[in-house]
Amino acid sequence: MRVVSTKQAPAAIGPYSQGIVVNNLFYSSGQIPLTAEGIMVEGDVAEQTHQVFRNLQAVLSEAGASLETVVKATVFIKDMNDFGTINEVYGEYFSNHKPARSCVEVARLPKDALVEIEVIALVK
Repeated sequence: MRVVSTKQAPAAIGPYSQGIVVNNLFYSSGQIPLTAEGIMVEGDVAEQTHQVFRNLQAVLSEAGASLETVVKATVFIKDMNDFGTINEVYGEYFSNHKPARSCVEVARLPKDALVEIEVIALVK
C-alpha cells in the first residue's frame, strides 16, 4: 500500500490521504473545489467542477494514473438541478473514455462545496 500526496492539489482537511494505491489500483479521496493553496473556488457549479477535475488530475498523476485510466467515478452533488451542468463539464474530461459512474445528491458537502468527485483508477 502506498499513500499518494501532492502539493499540486489541496491537502487533506482531515485525518485521511489524498489517495491510496493498492496493487495496481488508485483510490482517490473525494476532491472538492479547493485550490492547491486550500482556497475554495467561488463561482458557479461549472467553475467548481473544473477545479475538482484539476485536483483529480494532480492526484492521479502523482499516483502514476490519469483520467484515461479511471475505471469508476462517484459524483456527489448538492443539488440535482445542477446535474446537467456538472455532466457537461464532466464530459469535457471524459469525452472518449467513459468510466463507470454513480451520481448522488447529498444534503451537504465539506466547506459547502457544490460538487465532490472521487475516482478509482488503474496505475500505469
